[in-house]
Amino acid sequence: MPTSQEQERATLFISTLTSFMGPFIISSVNVALPAIQKELNADAVQLSWISTSLLLATAVILLPAGRIGDIHGRKRVFKWGLALFTIASVLAGLSNSVGMLIFFRVFQGAASAMFTATGMAILTSVFPPQKRGRVMGIYVSAVYIGLSAGPFLGGILTQHIGWRSLFFGVAPFGILSFYIASKYLEGEWADAKGETFDMAGSIFYGIAILSLVYGASVLPDIKAVYLIIFGLLCLGFFVWFELRVELPVVNIGLFRENKLFTFSSIAALINYSATFVVAFLLSLYLQYIKGMTPQTAGIVLVSQPVIMAVFSPIAGRLSDLIEPRKIATSGMAITAVGLFIFLFIDRTTSIAYIIGTLIILGFGFAMFSSPNMNAIMGSVEQRFLGIASGTVGTMRLLGQMASMAVAMVVFSVFIGREEITPANYDLFLISIRVCFTISSILCVVGIFFSFFRGRN
Repeated sequence: MPTSQEQERATLFISTLTSFMGPFIISSVNVALPAIQKELNADAVQLSWISTSLLLATAVILLPAGRIGDIHGRKRVFKWGLALFTIASVLAGLSNSVGMLIFFRVFQGAASAMFTATGMAILTSVFPPQKRGRVMGIYVSAVYIGLSAGPFLGGILTQHIGWRSLFFGVAPFGILSFYIASKYLEGEWADAKGETFDMAGSIFYGIAILSLVYGASVLPDIKAVYLIIFGLLCLGFFVWFELRVELPVVNIGLFRENKLFTFSSIAALINYSATFVVAFLLSLYLQYIKGMTPQTAGIVLVSQPVIMAVFSPIAGRLSDLIEPRKIATSGMAITAVGLFIFLFIDRTTSIAYIIGTLIILGFGFAMFSSPNMNAIMGSVEQRFLGIASGTVGTMRLLGQMASMAVAMVVFSVFIGREEITPANYDLFLISIRVCFTISSILCVVGIFFSFFRGRN
């Protein structure tokens, strides 16, 4: 039987490793999109769906997976997620059509939701509160190391081996994490054992999210309006239903009664909505407008997540000593400045300008994310850690999904369902500037929620 110290080390290792895997496969595939487009003949909107499908599936499954973990054991759900993610990654690498690739990206996202929803809760349960900020900083740092390695290694692998190697490459990480979890993690952490699972609420939630995102993806088609209205109605009914269920999949009362938890969650949602699209847009910009290879584009893009990885543990440690609200709000403000600078990007923009702005964004995001996560996890009682963990992941993924949805809408309006070619480069640049304008406005709104959340 592993000792308490061995359990802590093992938990931190596999939590950080799995928090690396998801961002790595997301950011590395972003760099590979032009290569995927060339081989599988994908249009601009389909390229967006290659990224969005994973985020959408994760967002739909994340909250139910967290609840299932509370009932049947977080370790069990964590391990099943790792196994399914590994299998889905291999099958995605074997895809011979855009539809097939998107299909397995959906399974990849659903599996990642299983270990994302339970990993944070297990980490928080194993470590005492006085170590929480430091541990959260390491956890978030691993996310950014994944984002850092994704563009760099993804560019190299795509250029010299092919985009399929990106999916095959994450399989060993899944196998290693599964082995360590099986050998060193003791206990299931099933705090809600014996309770029932809210299947109806989970279905309503899934339908609402699917309708909203798919509706946004087909704008400006008239059917998009009907889908978005239907999705909003389903979301409203979901909230109404959850308030009346004895054991809901989402504790709506926690949002209603805990301002610190609610505002911190909204701030996270806004921050990810504003920033996730940056890597996607710049990856395409550097390869199409600047004519860079995937490897060179990856080297440029790595500047932002490297700064995130360096400063996230420092920001997390500071949030143990200083009120997280102050650190996180300063980070949100710095991020808004970086996004505003990108409004002026055009064909002649220098690479130094892009790297410098990415460094500003990376620093701002690092100063926001770890303290904000610490604030969320420290704002609830022990019995609600699973809900808080699921909320952290849900806000991140809903924000990422919203960010990509904005890009898909803008691309649909300005470019349509066409491949990106020199003939429409001017429209592509307009699309980029519109996306950065929306992101800048979102970040300014996020400053309000971050500052007025209240004290921990």
